[in-house]
Amino acid sequence: MDNIVMITGATGGLGRALALDLAAHGATLLLHGRDHERLEAVAEEARRASEACTVRTHVADLADLREVVDLAERVRADESRLDVLVNNAAVGGGEDPSQRQLSAQGHELRLAVNHLAPHLLTRRLTPLLTGAAPARVVNVTSAGQAPIDFDDPMMESAYEGVRAYCRSKLALVMSTFDLAEELDGSGVAVNAVHPAHLMDTPMTQQGGFHPLAAVDEGVGPVMRLIAAPGVEGVTGRYFDRFADRRAHEQAYDEEARLRLRKLTEELVGS
Repeated sequence: MDNIVMITGATGGLGRALALDLAAHGATLLLHGRDHERLEAVAEEARRASEACTVRTHVADLADLREVVDLAERVRADESRLDVLVNNAAVGGGEDPSQRQLSAQGHELRLAVNHLAPHLLTRRLTPLLTGAAPARVVNVTSAGQAPIDFDDPMMESAYEGVRAYCRSKLALVMSTFDLAEELDGSGVAVNAVHPAHLMDTPMTQQGGFHPLAAVDEGVGPVMRLIAAPGVEGVTGRYFDRFADRRAHEQAYDEEARLRLRKLTEELVGS
């Protein structure tokens, strides 16, 4: 595999597992993480997995949109193309789901990291993706989806972390559908995938949930969208593991998607 693949949230869990799988196939990896030492440790693991693998690392906190912009600019400056972008980084429900947290810009944290950051990063990197077409964007989402209340999108009333997570993951699915429509005909496929239910990751453990799947079980569904020839050209879809499924009904509500686009543009612009 001679593709250049960028993975956000690559220092643990599914992101790390994807990085090591891709490294074994000889891909060029652009790995993102918040912690420099953990990121370099994964990069070294990937390099040991295959002599044919090239790894470049990028540190950024996706809870700060300024760092998201800086990350995108660094990648655009360093790379001539990008074949695959995997938006994997996420914040779960939290150790204390009653504790409402905010991003650097004052946005509800889960909405910021799980939706606003991948939205902004993908659009900033679109020129590299279209230049490499056929290219792919894979948004790692969840079967846990909850409708967005546009009267209280920041969940200032009756906050609950798991519900905030589920709302943010639905927002990511809705953004997936929008971008797929925007890039129709460009050669860039954009899809969302729920890789496995309650994988044994730090995020699942932190939330106090009992893991139901090994991390390796989530690798296959994502790798399929990254590299499998059978899905080339498939775009604007939500997959529950390997199955093409219907997402939450709000994802197909044109008015709701329009309201989310306007809200997203306003929040990203601010």
